[in-house]
Amino acid sequence: MSTLTKPAPACDVWRPSRGKIGMICLITAESCIFLTFVVAYLFYIGKSATGPQPAQVLELGLVILNSIALISSSFTAVAAVRLLEGGNQGKCWLWLAITIALGAFFVGGTIYEWSGLMRDHALYPTTNLFGTTFYSLVGLHLFHVIVGLILLSTVLAMGLLGWVKPRHAPAFDLLSWYWHFVDAVWIVVFVTVYVIGR
Repeated sequence: MSTLTKPAPACDVWRPSRGKIGMICLITAESCIFLTFVVAYLFYIGKSATGPQPAQVLELGLVILNSIALISSSFTAVAAVRLLEGGNQGKCWLWLAITIALGAFFVGGTIYEWSGLMRDHALYPTTNLFGTTFYSLVGLHLFHVIVGLILLSTVLAMGLLGWVKPRHAPAFDLLSWYWHFVDAVWIVVFVTVYVIGR
């Protein structure tokens, strides 16, 4: 008489989310790029043969206001993610809109700073080593902020159309990781350019 054997129970093997792994890889790669630009900036401080020099043209007033806006946007992004997870989509889109507005304020402030540097001090990317490294490093960060704003604005538009539901909260959370990365990088850029580099 044959005996039937029961199949072994399937083992629950923990596997990390592909989305999280992908975002971690992206952030790691982007961090290496930023590190290269930061090192280049620090290496060339004070090596410009001609002016203007950082201490002559960089002012902290607007930059500090910009920094407060951008760093605050990380907190509003967290609030938006938590509200979507809890199913409160209306408040989620409000906090996401505030996040976008704070990011847009930062972009506007940076453009205003650049226009002043070019108009009042004739500092262009080709002026000297300081101009080249300054616009390269701050510009790289500005590019990432703009990409983040485009992605967040896309989510907001899709949310207002009713296409984003609480079940999409994990994907939205991953997008917020990118935004937090952009904010964290700004702290490094700020310290490099406006504290150490001045």
